[in-house]
Amino acid sequence: MDRPSTPPPSPLPTAPVAPEAPDARNIRTVAVIGLGTMGTGIAGVLARSGREVIGIDVSGTAAARAVRSLEVTTARAVRRERITERERQAALARFRTSRELREAAGADLVIEVVPEDYALKHEVFTALDAVVRPDTILATGTNALSVTRLAADSARPERVLGLHFFNPAPAMKLVEVVSSVLTAPAAVAAVTALARELGKVPVAVGDRPGFVADGLLFGYLNQAAAMYESRYATREDIDAAMRLGCGLPMGPLALLDLIGIDTARTVLEAMYAASHDRLHAPAPVLAQLAEAGLTGRKAGRGFYTYDAPHSAVVVADAQTPGAAADGPAGREVRSVGVVGSGTMAAGIAEVFAKARYGVVLAARTAEKAEAAKARVAKSLARSVEKGRLTAVEREGALAAITPADSLDALAEVDLAVEAVAEDLAVKQQLFAALDKVCRPGAVLATTTSSLPVIACARATSRPEDVIGMHFFNPAPAMKLVELVRTVLTADDAHATARAVCARVRKHPVDCGDRAGFIVNALLFPYLNNAVKMVQEHYASPDDIDAAMKLGGGYPMGPFELLDVVGLDVSLAIEKVLHREFRDPGLAPAPLLEHLVAAGCLGRKTGRGFREYAKA
Repeated sequence: MDRPSTPPPSPLPTAPVAPEAPDARNIRTVAVIGLGTMGTGIAGVLARSGREVIGIDVSGTAAARAVRSLEVTTARAVRRERITERERQAALARFRTSRELREAAGADLVIEVVPEDYALKHEVFTALDAVVRPDTILATGTNALSVTRLAADSARPERVLGLHFFNPAPAMKLVEVVSSVLTAPAAVAAVTALARELGKVPVAVGDRPGFVADGLLFGYLNQAAAMYESRYATREDIDAAMRLGCGLPMGPLALLDLIGIDTARTVLEAMYAASHDRLHAPAPVLAQLAEAGLTGRKAGRGFYTYDAPHSAVVVADAQTPGAAADGPAGREVRSVGVVGSGTMAAGIAEVFAKARYGVVLAARTAEKAEAAKARVAKSLARSVEKGRLTAVEREGALAAITPADSLDALAEVDLAVEAVAEDLAVKQQLFAALDKVCRPGAVLATTTSSLPVIACARATSRPEDVIGMHFFNPAPAMKLVELVRTVLTADDAHATARAVCARVRKHPVDCGDRAGFIVNALLFPYLNNAVKMVQEHYASPDDIDAAMKLGGGYPMGPFELLDVVGLDVSLAIEKVLHREFRDPGLAPAPLLEHLVAAGCLGRKTGRGFREYAKA
């Protein structure tokens, strides 16, 4: 008997195969939707790369402004011999504008750069679903809203990703490529290759508000806005402190004006909704300015006032510091005492000696005092080699320094500056000794970066003569000095410190006596948040450092800086900030505490967040 035949197996159901995304070589036509500052910059970068670019905006004025901007920027590039006139004309010919979204139909890639409003972005993506080809990649330029949500609401979620350029797009090298759990790897690979071809440095990140660069940047900007709102320091002093103390290209309040205060508020609200970290809760002043229409440069007024909307030229307003008002005159300073024998003490002694003050450099022993003067001599010699100082000036500065092994040598100085260990008990003991040694009327200054100045002042019988003068390392090179007044500091003591700063060619900023002053109060929470990103496995130290250097213009990435400063020093400052402000968001990251406990303190131990060759 014949066995019944077995029917062939039914084929397993398969998911529909999405069309292959074009690689970078096949992305020849790009539509940029939204021709504000960022969209215009992106369009210019693409047009100069040889691609056809359609700039789409509902505003004819915005479109005309984008064309004019490309004309101006390419003409400037010709003058600087970066491109030829022929290349300029070709780039201009490749850029056209429209007010109609249907003009994106033939694009290989669409980049949306409309305002940070989810409803508006959703409307754009929904409309694009009905317009573009199945293989077109849809990229959002958001820096705060959920890429995953936009993708899920799209008819082609595997084609949706984030492509976050930084402002100004032609100059900034960083591009964050943001993929959701729905994004096809081929789409990510295509835009990553495109970014490289455009001369950018792409960093792959996951979908969370702020991504890497803005995730760190906006918390810092928010704290600066809150510092200004509390009247702790003026806008000019906050911005100068971060430029001169950290080497940043712009101060935080000027940067908020450039970004747009309304945009910053939206980003922070999205970050706070995700993190519930109070450091991300928008400072009330941001809402007040945004709701008043004072959104920064684009409105002609924000934290600063500008001569016209979209102008970078700051003009005087009611908050602009005027000429120095009549006030108490400073005390005469002819000689300065510097206490300490370390790097900072030697650097400060050099600063005063080069300004032709008589300097007494006092240390615990004669050997330490001589070693500190030798350190000054070595530094001055380097300045002569580099042509910054003449040999005669070097000899004059060295001759102005008298090493001493006793505080008694400071009996007749007019200003005494301590630069000893950052230990409150040590400093209080020293100030009690200076109180007995120094003549009446001498100003006594501490260089502390984190300890309460008033605690040093109360160790003396003359707290009115005590002030904080926080120099930055290396003191001969860094222009900033934070002048820290306590509630007991006399006006003429403060005036004296300001006059001395002017003579030694430093930029003084005024602030009150609270933990971190200006710079450290803004810098160290940012560093701590970077550590938390690594701790949470969101990004690597290398990617974070690259993001902040390339996207934020920082001279060093946070992990490079932490290893230079010392993880133990950083942890101590973060503990002081957390103890004073009692904000859970300021609690030191456990990863930082673990590294310190393990003795991994940075460059000085050969290992921190990175390993270093032994000297």
